[in-house]
Amino acid sequence: MSFVHLHLHTQYSLLDGAIRFGDLVKKAKEYGMPALAITDHGNMFGALEFYLKCKDSGIKPIIGAEVYIAPTSRFSKEGSEEVSGYHLVLLCQDLAGYRNLSYLVSAGFKEGFYYKPRIDKELLTKHSEGLICLSACLKGEVAYLAGRSRLEEATNVASWYADLFPGRYYLELQENTLPEQAVVNERLLQIAAAVGLPLVATNDCHYLNREDARAHEVLLCIQTGKNINDPKRMRFSAEEFYVKSPEEMAAAFHYAPEAVANSLLIAEQCNLDLGNFKTYHFPKFEPPAGKTLDEMLADDSRAGLEVRLATIRAKNPGFTPEQEQAYHHRLQIELDCIQQMGFPGYFLIVADFINWAKNHDIPVGPGRGSAAGSLVAYSIRITDIDPLPYNLLFERFLNPERISMPDIDVDFCTDRREEVIKYVSEKYGQDKVCQIITFGTMSAKAVIRDVGRALDLAYGEVDRIAKLVPDVLNITLDQALKQEPKLNEMAAADARVKELLEIALRLEGLTRHASTHAAGVVVAPDTMEEFCPVYKDQKTGSINTQYSMKYVEKIGLVKFDFLGLKNLTVIDNAVKIIRSGKDPKFDITLLLDDDQASYELISAGNTTGVFQLESSGMKEMLVKLKPSCFEDVIAACALYRPGPLGSGMVVKPLKNPNP
Repeated sequence: MSFVHLHLHTQYSLLDGAIRFGDLVKKAKEYGMPALAITDHGNMFGALEFYLKCKDSGIKPIIGAEVYIAPTSRFSKEGSEEVSGYHLVLLCQDLAGYRNLSYLVSAGFKEGFYYKPRIDKELLTKHSEGLICLSACLKGEVAYLAGRSRLEEATNVASWYADLFPGRYYLELQENTLPEQAVVNERLLQIAAAVGLPLVATNDCHYLNREDARAHEVLLCIQTGKNINDPKRMRFSAEEFYVKSPEEMAAAFHYAPEAVANSLLIAEQCNLDLGNFKTYHFPKFEPPAGKTLDEMLADDSRAGLEVRLATIRAKNPGFTPEQEQAYHHRLQIELDCIQQMGFPGYFLIVADFINWAKNHDIPVGPGRGSAAGSLVAYSIRITDIDPLPYNLLFERFLNPERISMPDIDVDFCTDRREEVIKYVSEKYGQDKVCQIITFGTMSAKAVIRDVGRALDLAYGEVDRIAKLVPDVLNITLDQALKQEPKLNEMAAADARVKELLEIALRLEGLTRHASTHAAGVVVAPDTMEEFCPVYKDQKTGSINTQYSMKYVEKIGLVKFDFLGLKNLTVIDNAVKIIRSGKDPKFDITLLLDDDQASYELISAGNTTGVFQLESSGMKEMLVKLKPSCFEDVIAACALYRPGPLGSGMVVKPLKNPNP
């Protein structure tokens, strides 16, 4: 006996679903389920992560969503939250269905948002191919009408969906002990018989285990800003919305075994294949007529190098022909590598928006990270750092033996960063450019405060408990309980504190909200929904991918980092002050790095406002190190970064080296 859950809400049904992917997959394996579906509310935030987790575990992933259907037009803003949209479950059969679902959930945020991200039947009619449709829960249109004894209307609606999804529309039965559900089920059986429609059993899962029901109640309170003692709070009227075993489902639907069997039949029809994730989708950059991207990059690089060499000669009168030849030799090696790896377009795109910014007097950073090791990047003005004097390695940036996308972090003046993003949107098309979503999760301290409010505990009491969590980066609540005995003592002495901590442990780490990544911008070669769904932040109006950065990169979309840096604005203002007063011809690029007065300031720890040198820990190290040349500053930055410390590269001295 087996069964497949086709209606399931994970943690990406924000503050409504409480199911983590790892726990879910483990449970499915335990039950011997061959497949699993994800149907979060109105979004596909977790679709790709879910797809990969299931694939890795040998379970067939079924990508779907529970969408909201506007009663009339998606553009209409009439009615209350209760009737602003009917529920409908859509499942992807194939790649066409995946793209259609991406368009639908994206339109829900971009065009139809009213309390929830809604679509309408007009839009659904245009994007029904490759999708299997389930009639959803009590808030589905057919169930809603049937539950109000409007049987003829319910039958007509079911017939309409059956025509739109021929052989792919199922009436959804649920068994959750709710009296109204029993009434609706009976009427759905009548409609199925009258119209000749198949049935499917689901459980509308919102949490993993039955004992998680209380924690889910608290989660809903966090979502709505209510507390558990509020009689008007949103709540589920039963404790049945967990991931049930095949045996439990078969027993619950003993009167309709075909509904259980149809869950397997539907799973067999869903065969979405997203490929091997080894293809990059570069934006369409058009070179001049008669030139290839390779030729354009080579020509621009050689011309740019000549300009750079003129500046190098001006700063270094002793510059020899042999040294100049080393630049040309290095440039050719890099160009060969870039062309071999297929990345000329990436360099040209980055150079285009950086040079547009520079030509419009928008301060741009000189470059940092491994990209500073590229002479090509220096030649076409992506960076302003000459890699040869510092022996910077191009291979650390790009290496044919380690195929990965180049990743160039670009710093722009904070005040004018949005102008550059707007330029890129206008150049490549607003439907092809968007920022990247990021998700906030409930950390150890935050989840204690959230749960405490929801349980209606006094603020001061909850605050004292939260402050007992040690101030350690990324500490978990489980680790905190092991490190701080007072937490266990308080739980043992007070049942309310015990419940708070137990619920907090169940909810910790769940996704709390969506926001915009500070820097990431994605540019696609075609409409973004061809590759991934998008999300519109209703407060800011910004359009983001529905996948976080890791998964945007996984599907091969090209990410560019547009970082806002206030230090650039300060430097730009300083240059303008110098030019307006002391030296009208002042050029910051001609400054040498041998000014001893500057190193005296650094050695004294007077580095407030100096990028990456202004933290208290860095200042303390600089005072001890006493840098006297630029190489010393480079070493200081490398040593202070957390990577070497966290990787174990720094060996702690023995307490007693000579036992």
